[in-house]
Amino acid sequence: MKNLGQHAIVIGAGMGGLLAARALSDFYSAVTVLERDAFAAADTWRKGVPQGRHTHGLLARGSAVFEEFFPGYRNDVVAHDGGLLGDVANDVIWIGRNLTLANGKSDLTGLLASRPVLEGHLRRRLLQLPNVRAIENCAVRGLVSDAARERVTGVRICVDGKEEEVVDADLVVDASGRGSGSAKWLDDLGYPPPASEKVEVGIGYTTRTYRRRPTDLDGKLGIVVAGSAPNWRNGVMLAQESDSWIVSSGGFLGDEAPDNDEDFLAYLATLPTREIHDMVARAEPLSAYRRYRFAHSLRRRYEALSRFPANYLVFGDAICSFNPVYGQGMTVAAQEALTLQRCLASGATKDLAQRFFREAAKIVDAAWDISVGNDLRNPLIDGPRPPMLRFINWYIGRLHVAATGDSTLATAFLNVVNLMAPPTSLLCPAIAWRVWRGNRMSTLACSRVQSCEVSRHGLFRRS
Repeated sequence: MKNLGQHAIVIGAGMGGLLAARALSDFYSAVTVLERDAFAAADTWRKGVPQGRHTHGLLARGSAVFEEFFPGYRNDVVAHDGGLLGDVANDVIWIGRNLTLANGKSDLTGLLASRPVLEGHLRRRLLQLPNVRAIENCAVRGLVSDAARERVTGVRICVDGKEEEVVDADLVVDASGRGSGSAKWLDDLGYPPPASEKVEVGIGYTTRTYRRRPTDLDGKLGIVVAGSAPNWRNGVMLAQESDSWIVSSGGFLGDEAPDNDEDFLAYLATLPTREIHDMVARAEPLSAYRRYRFAHSLRRRYEALSRFPANYLVFGDAICSFNPVYGQGMTVAAQEALTLQRCLASGATKDLAQRFFREAAKIVDAAWDISVGNDLRNPLIDGPRPPMLRFINWYIGRLHVAATGDSTLATAFLNVVNLMAPPTSLLCPAIAWRVWRGNRMSTLACSRVQSCEVSRHGLFRRS
C-alpha cells in the first residue's frame, strides 16, 4: 500500500486506539500509540478502563473484523488465553420483551473472553508489527499546529511526569475515549466544538464472577436478558476463560443491583427468567461484587463541522459512547478502523477528516438507532419519540413474539444486534411476512386455549 507519511500518532491504547493503529500501520512508516496507563505484565484490569472488570462481549461483526486485521486472533485467544468461540444464535439464550427467542444454528461467531484478555491479546499482536510502538505513562497535554492553525503537526506530551516535549506527526488520531480532550484542543486552535447529543439513562450494574461447570445452563455459553417493563432490569451471564462465569445485572436511572448475596439474589429473581438466579444461588464466587455507573449515551457530531484542522481525526468512543449493556463499543471501533483503512487506501490525505467522519457517522447511526431506540421504550427515559421510532419499537415487539418459535426470525434479529446487518433488513418482505405469520399463529393458539378454558368451565352449557 502507498506510504502516506513518516509518522502517525494514536492517543489511547484502548480497543479503539489499538484498532486505529492497526489501520494506520499499513500507510505510515511508524505508528506510535500514546497511553496514560502502564501496561500490566499479565492480562489484568487497568485503571484507564473502569468498566474492564465487568461483562464484555465481542459481537459477531467485531469478531470478524478483529480476525481480518489479525488473522488467527480468535483461535489464539481460545488456545492461549482460554477464551471460547460460540454460535451467537445457538449457544446463547436471548430474552427480550420478556420472551425467549428460539435458538438455531447460524454463521454468527462470537468470541467470549474478559476485557483484559481481549485487549491484552490485541495489544500484543499489534506491537509485534515492526513499525508500531507504544509509550506508556504518557499524558497528552494538547495539539501542535502550523502557524496558520490549519493543520495539526504533532502533540505535546509528558512521559512519567517529566518535562513536557513535542512529538511531530503527519497524522494524529484521538482514540482516548469518552473523556476525550478534543473539544478543548480544537477550541485552543480556534475551531468550534462539535454539537453533541445526550440520552440520560442512569445505568448502574453490579458484577461478580463465579465458577462455571460444564453442566451449567445445559451447556449454553451465556444468557442475555434485555430490560423490559415492568421493572426494566437487565441481566447477562457469559462464559469466560478459566472455567468461570461473569454475571452482571442492573437497571435504569439508579435502579442498581445490590452488592450483597441476599439482596443480589432477590434482584436477580425479578428478571423474567430464573436461570441466572439459580446458577448464582449455587455457584462458587470467584470475586467480590463490583459496581459500574454510566450516566448517559453521548454522541459528538464531528461530521457536521464545517471547519476542521487537517491531519487530525477523532475515533471510537471519542465520537460516540453507547449504553454499555448493548456491547457495541468494540465492534463500532472495529468498523471505524476498516473505514479509516478504506479512506487512507485512496492514497489522498486531503479532506481525510471530512471523508472519515462522514463514513463513520453511518456506522454510528446504526448502533445509535438500536441502543437509543430501545432505551426510549422506557417511558422514564427522556428523548424524542417520532412516529417512525414508535412504529419500529412496536414492530420489533411483534417480531419477538414470532421469533419465540422461529429461529430464522431470531437469527435475523441477532444479525442486526450483532451489527452484521442494518436495522432496515428486518423490514424486508420475507421477514415481515414471517412476523405476520408468527403473530397470527400465536393469536390462534391463544384463542384455542381460551376456548378450551371456557368449555372446561361449562360456560356454554344449555340451561
